[in-house]
Amino acid sequence: MLNENPPKQLKRELDWLSAAIMGLASVIGAGIFVSIGLAAEISGSAAIAALIVAGLLAACNSLNLAQLAVNHPVSGGIYEYGYKYLTPWLGFTGGWIYLLSKTAVAATAALGFSGYLLNNLGMTDAGILVPVAETAVFLITFIVLGGMRSSKISTIVVVSITILSLLCLIIVGFFFCFTHGFEKLTFSSTNSHHWTINFLQSVALMFVSYNGAARISMVGEEIVDPKKSIPRAIIFTIIATMLLYICVAVISLGSIGSDAFAEATRLNAAPLKAVADSFGIPFVSNFLAVGAVTSMLSILLTTVLGVSRLLLAMARRGDMPNFFTKLNSAGTTPDLAVIAVGIVIALLVFIGDVKVTWSFGTFGALYRSAIVSLAALQISNEERLYPKWISWLSFWSSLLLAFCIEWRYWLIGIGLMALGLIWHFIFRQINSTENIEVTLNE
Repeated sequence: MLNENPPKQLKRELDWLSAAIMGLASVIGAGIFVSIGLAAEISGSAAIAALIVAGLLAACNSLNLAQLAVNHPVSGGIYEYGYKYLTPWLGFTGGWIYLLSKTAVAATAALGFSGYLLNNLGMTDAGILVPVAETAVFLITFIVLGGMRSSKISTIVVVSITILSLLCLIIVGFFFCFTHGFEKLTFSSTNSHHWTINFLQSVALMFVSYNGAARISMVGEEIVDPKKSIPRAIIFTIIATMLLYICVAVISLGSIGSDAFAEATRLNAAPLKAVADSFGIPFVSNFLAVGAVTSMLSILLTTVLGVSRLLLAMARRGDMPNFFTKLNSAGTTPDLAVIAVGIVIALLVFIGDVKVTWSFGTFGALYRSAIVSLAALQISNEERLYPKWISWLSFWSSLLLAFCIEWRYWLIGIGLMALGLIWHFIFRQINSTENIEVTLNE
């Protein structure tokens, strides 16, 4: 049954810098540690250009998010924007795809954390991979249950270690590459006969790598002075991420070349580890490994945080069971929503597939970007912060890049969307029936 009382609101505890750190923790993860290698495999050193193009398109999408978040600063992000500015089914499918794709990515991050950690400790027993990953999910869920304040502190610590490890790689790498004259940084595609489609596919993969700014809008209800803080946090996140990505890509491709970089991605999904090893300095390699571990933790933490807020928003609108709207006594955390997200991630850990997850994540990111763009176009000129061409560019580029994804992942996405719409229809019917019965009894 729909909740007839006004929902209890979350406390505003995040300033713009804290929100930006949350965004950085969401962005700097599998994207920089894995997908740059995937892009290099497809388009060679042109992956650097793909990074720049993807960053600019992600900036357009992020500005759309900023406009929407300022005009409608509540938890739920794209889900709420679709409902308010478009149609209920677009809002629901946007939220549904976000929920599914992000929990799958979080499960992969948990497995990645386990793999990196065990590898660093010299433990090769595959039988303990899943138990360690499940332990990570449990601990992160427990931290998020502690409220935004404890989550914020944990995020700052985790993302700081990750960024420091990458800065270490960049600084040492520049000295290494300058010594060798960047001799391996060549701009020839690995498959020149299909250069254009390969380049666009690389852009699509790298677009997902910037896909963390949406997490800032997901916690919009908890940000202090959202009209100023949200745009500032989103823009800062995109600029900082793009600069970091470009530096890492130049160093990586300049030190070992695109072929070796792509091979390291295929063999062990750890291309930056191969880059660090090429410097011949154990400290850099070990520190980067620690950064990779903390990076996976940051993905896991921010996903549990963001998706639980989405579940809260969906429950408020009656698209999910009403008990997910329950907050803890301090009004800082939707307890049951957090626990539910943790359970789903823990279950997905058993079936995590990196390639399928990343490709489905690409589909989800492009679908959500298209919805965000359409929603931003509905904002009146009086309320608009940025020109309409930004929204149109984001919309059409999302559709163009979507055609570069393998058709099977479109089928998976469309099938899951259909299941979601069936759930939406049935659950709404049940709620309507219960409301009628309550009215008759009164």
